[in-house]
Amino acid sequence: MGSKRLLPLLALLVLLSACSPAAPAQETVGPEPELTLAATTYPVYLFACQVAGDVPDLRITLVVNQQLSCMHDYSLSITDMKVLEKADAILLNGAGLEEAMEAALEAAGRPQIDCAAGIDLLCGAAHHHDHSHEDGEPEEEEEPDPHIWLDPRRACQMLDNLAQALGALDPAHAARFTANAQAAQEEILESYGQWKQQLAALSPRSLITFHDGFAYFAEAFDLTILEAIEEESGSEASAQEVKEILALLEEHHLPAIFTEVNGATATAQLIGREAGVRVAPLDLLMSSRESPLAGTDLYLSVLAANVSTIQEAYSCA
Repeated sequence: MGSKRLLPLLALLVLLSACSPAAPAQETVGPEPELTLAATTYPVYLFACQVAGDVPDLRITLVVNQQLSCMHDYSLSITDMKVLEKADAILLNGAGLEEAMEAALEAAGRPQIDCAAGIDLLCGAAHHHDHSHEDGEPEEEEEPDPHIWLDPRRACQMLDNLAQALGALDPAHAARFTANAQAAQEEILESYGQWKQQLAALSPRSLITFHDGFAYFAEAFDLTILEAIEEESGSEASAQEVKEILALLEEHHLPAIFTEVNGATATAQLIGREAGVRVAPLDLLMSSRESPLAGTDLYLSVLAANVSTIQEAYSCA
């Protein structure tokens, strides 16, 4: 990368370091792009592609391109590491989402851009992971929630951060990056208003989810998550845990519980049968998928599907 691009990149790192399916990356035929960026996760990849638009000599590759619902224990593959090492800069979701790959990111030695910079984070959400202490009690955790893209308003802030970042890396196209981000923000906020109207009469307005990643989504639509259980595949819920969820379902008259499309569902299915309630999947958008849609169009389609899933699950009570 030329020295003219390196100077604004270094300045950008100082600015953004505070606070804190696409096809798999493939070799392309032809000359190498002047600027290559690696997006750690699928939402960041979608937003970055939207901001970049058709700007020439710019390639954005997706690092984590596997079907998953949780990054807590993710291990980078050799292919993932190659994507990081070939990038001129790495686009992070931030807010701790990439914690499991911190060592690999450091080893790659590439500049990092935090898409969560300046965004208000939710902390201490009412959830627990299905890991146990020696006494058999679930392990309680209070950490910043990194799933910021599920709130359309925070997604717009991520687009702002990306537009600024790409503009600093490629000043010649800064105005285009800003215009692309603004157009996407307008579409997101318009859809957000429609979804809020769609869920305005939802009753009840409480959710039980079998993933801890939907707090921002719930806040955006004035919903309350009573319990969020992060269940690992192959793990079994305790009798006490099942009893507590059944009591919440009865107390709040909930007709459904919600899983994540790529998450474990054993406990949810058990409780659904026991309580006679529906088990419906919500999508975190953590995994790439084959789709004719791209960028924020795909993002909007996933959020619209989540809104419809909740509305339909509760309207069938």
